[in-house]
Amino acid sequence: MIKLETPRLFIRHFLESDAEFVVSICNTPGWLKFIGDRYIHTNRDAVSYLQKGPFMSYSKFGYGLSGVELKSSRKLIGMCGLIKRDVLEHTDIGFAFLPEFGGSGYALEAAKAILQEGFSTHGLNRIDAITDPENERSISLLEKLGMRLEKQMLIPGDQKEVLLFSLEKKS
Repeated sequence: MIKLETPRLFIRHFLESDAEFVVSICNTPGWLKFIGDRYIHTNRDAVSYLQKGPFMSYSKFGYGLSGVELKSSRKLIGMCGLIKRDVLEHTDIGFAFLPEFGGSGYALEAAKAILQEGFSTHGLNRIDAITDPENERSISLLEKLGMRLEKQMLIPGDQKEVLLFSLEKKS
């Protein structure tokens, strides 16, 4: 089911059949360095991740991380979506793309659509984002989206501080 469409992308809910893609993206060097090892090494691990993460979020909140496909080929190239974490006051946006699709503007295109959906469809007034202070590409993207740096903080249970960005709904 296509949830959102941009000029070059389809953004849709994940399916269990996307497990192989999830294994692939969760083990890229960028994911492992900036997000961390989620121990998703088999399709079974990926299905469990999808069930406990995106699928549960779709049911509970009506949103969650979604697959991002190229319109031209229907190839999954990344994920982008809204996440409601217990450790953050506000919903945040998350994204990750396969390295070979970096630098093409796909993450910006997808994130703009997700932010718009969060404000218009889900009635959010503020959307946050967290990122590793060393993740220059992520920081640059958040700034291009108009998000502003709020603070550096420690997420409960983590050992490394993250940067918290935010964007308020325009009235």
